[in-house]
Amino acid sequence: MRLRFLAAAALAVSAGLVPLAGNVLPAGAATSVSLCPGANVAAFGPNVCVFSDTMSQTTIQADLDPIATQQVPSASQFDDQRYAVFFQPGTYGSAANPLVFQVGYYTQVAGLGRMPQDTVVNGAIDVFNNLCTAGTSDCNSDVNFWRSLSNLTLNVDLPSSPPAYAPPPGDPFGTGCTNSAEMWSVSQAAPIRRAIINGSVVFQDYCANNNFASGGFIADSEVSGHLNFNGNQQYLVRNSTIGGASGCPNGLWNMVYAGVKGAPAPVFTGQCQQNTVLPATSVTEEEPFLYTDPSGGFRVFVPAVQHDSSGPSWASGSEAGTSVPLSRFFVASPDTPVAAINGELALGRDLILTPGVYNLDQPILVSRPDTVVLSQGYATLVPQRGNAAMVVLPSVGVKLSGLLIDAGPVRSPVLLSVGTPGLGSAGNPDVIQDVFFRVGGAETTPVAADVSLLDNADHSIIDDVWAWRADHGNAVGWTSNVGATGVVVTGSDVTSYGLAVEHYQKDEVIWRGQGGSDVFFQNELPYDPPSQAAWMASPSQDGYPAFLVSPGVRTFQGYGMGSYVVFIQTSATLFDASAFQAPSAPGVQFHDVFGVWIAGAGGLNSVINGVGGPVTSTNPGTVEPVDVVTYP
Repeated sequence: MRLRFLAAAALAVSAGLVPLAGNVLPAGAATSVSLCPGANVAAFGPNVCVFSDTMSQTTIQADLDPIATQQVPSASQFDDQRYAVFFQPGTYGSAANPLVFQVGYYTQVAGLGRMPQDTVVNGAIDVFNNLCTAGTSDCNSDVNFWRSLSNLTLNVDLPSSPPAYAPPPGDPFGTGCTNSAEMWSVSQAAPIRRAIINGSVVFQDYCANNNFASGGFIADSEVSGHLNFNGNQQYLVRNSTIGGASGCPNGLWNMVYAGVKGAPAPVFTGQCQQNTVLPATSVTEEEPFLYTDPSGGFRVFVPAVQHDSSGPSWASGSEAGTSVPLSRFFVASPDTPVAAINGELALGRDLILTPGVYNLDQPILVSRPDTVVLSQGYATLVPQRGNAAMVVLPSVGVKLSGLLIDAGPVRSPVLLSVGTPGLGSAGNPDVIQDVFFRVGGAETTPVAADVSLLDNADHSIIDDVWAWRADHGNAVGWTSNVGATGVVVTGSDVTSYGLAVEHYQKDEVIWRGQGGSDVFFQNELPYDPPSQAAWMASPSQDGYPAFLVSPGVRTFQGYGMGSYVVFIQTSATLFDASAFQAPSAPGVQFHDVFGVWIAGAGGLNSVINGVGGPVTSTNPGTVEPVDVVTYP
């Protein structure tokens, strides 16, 4: 059935194509009013800001503040505005007059240098608590999603007196507290990549009571100071160099370090001592990025695949990869017909999706190997007719990054399908990076998608994917936002880093491919099954596993994987037979897996295959991990 679906998708986009040449956005794409009118470039439209250090700091601040004012408040969580904020190579701010601003929803902040050292910001680039309980001093960062920081150097220089943040932080302890550290207080879908941070970073805005954050993702970066993870449930740090890390004291539930120089010692012994440490990563490929060459022209650098690596890819002063001129890219906007996009892709063009929401009546079809699809400002794809948002066929060298994909009003069998079964390249893998999925929350009517991500490509790399069946927002409920499974992997030798899948209604991850590995997994079980009868894998198996390795798999490795019980939108008492389910085979192994009961009646009967636990409201009945250090 999957092959028929792919064939139908290909036929749907093969007829009647009218290719558009060139790289300038089509007419109508730049008609909206820009919040950074002096920083627009014709190629990318009104919601892309490109700053130069020849601009006055007053002008830059005056452009950054309205974007933050609009995008930081929690009310912007499901809006349709999207922004990319780029800094040309140069220096911005100074120790005496630092540049300080906040990063809100759907905002990408990045330097445009060939190396992160080329763009220097002296100041602070912050994310604070934005979810406050009325009438209390309780504020947290649990819904700080969909934003990023990359490809620049941040010298942490805090102002001598609290700055006039726009908008003012909601933290009740005052501006002096928020001016006490560089804070990147986020939860899922808010990566830091390819950054140099001279100073320490606090990943919890401590300027309030009950100031929690969920966790996040850091890769290909260098931090001279400490990563302060206090108050976070989990984090993945990959291929980086750090000055140290702390989190009550080392890690709350699931801190995973892979290929990180300066990582803490491995330990997995319960609350606050949960560090999974891998000295190197087996295979990685860093995210493609936009940059400007010495003549001022835009190009995209596509890093090469690495094996058995540690530390940042650029640490030696150079890195392997390919530089692609902007002329090779078709630059689309939400007004661009999907048939035009597919026509250009069929001709061998790469693709940049500028910020906005793309309502699609047929899938974007990536039909050629080595295609780069680069999103700006979390461009969002929403299928409208039960189609996929995107179908990727070649299995060789396709790079997808920065996308947000929503389920639409008609049930889609799959939202994103990558690869053709039986094909792939170890030397030139498909890569899926910073690609995030939503089933519900943003759309105002019921939505449905059976599978969010289907990865068929052998040797592919999944690198920071969050698949989320929404637990809050619009049209949320057991029959309103319907999603069976977040991620299905059928390809062989697939490697995953930073995988988070939450609240789906059946098996949340199904791993069918041989030779795969997953480094870091975060899951919350669905909040809202109405009854045990409605949530049964079989007549004799309660609930569904958060991570299912299929019975025919003979080789798989999992590291630092957790599942949380949060049954707070149901009155039922619910039990899940096992958070992790896998065949009994010598080559199928798990390292540092656990469950946590947070809320609700019932819980996990075991952590994995009947081993570990139970993890329920009565045993242990406390919010702390129940560990299985190795399995089998």
